[in-house]
Amino acid sequence: MGDSFQEQLAEDCAFLKAERKLDTELVDKLILQLNRIYPQILTDKEATKFRSLDVPRSVRLGELLKHLQGKGEEACREFYRALHLHVEEVYYSLPTRLRLRDYMDPLAYPHVYKQKYVLNDRGPLFFLGCFSFAVGIAILYYYSEAKVTGGSRALGMAALGLKRKAQDVLIWYTEENLMK
Repeated sequence: MGDSFQEQLAEDCAFLKAERKLDTELVDKLILQLNRIYPQILTDKEATKFRSLDVPRSVRLGELLKHLQGKGEEACREFYRALHLHVEEVYYSLPTRLRLRDYMDPLAYPHVYKQKYVLNDRGPLFFLGCFSFAVGIAILYYYSEAKVTGGSRALGMAALGLKRKAQDVLIWYTEENLMK
């Protein structure tokens, strides 16, 4: 995976802001980790700003993530390290971690690829129309061999669910049999 930590953080940003497990206390732990261990990444003034309880957690976290992306690759890597240290469950459920895990070990988590067999792009009504036509032709063939006049009525009823051209053919055939 050639993604840099900045690109990964940009991808994970929406997930992290929406994640309920990252409550205010955990966000504060992450901020303090970055501030105490790496003061060049997050100064005291910046840490105080991001720890302000007047601002909602998701907004503070979003601003922190933007700030870290602006600081560079090292800051983003240290954020991931702090996240892994304090909230391992969230770290392993990040979209980029899941993709990386699946990429690195495809046998451990086999993918079920849904293949879509596109025979045509006309949809289910087209299929039903073709199927009804085929059933109508089958009924037509069946009753034409028997030479039964009751079969022509069945053909007339079968024509009700078909398209215009198929209806015309079946009704024409029905009328022809009635005249004989």
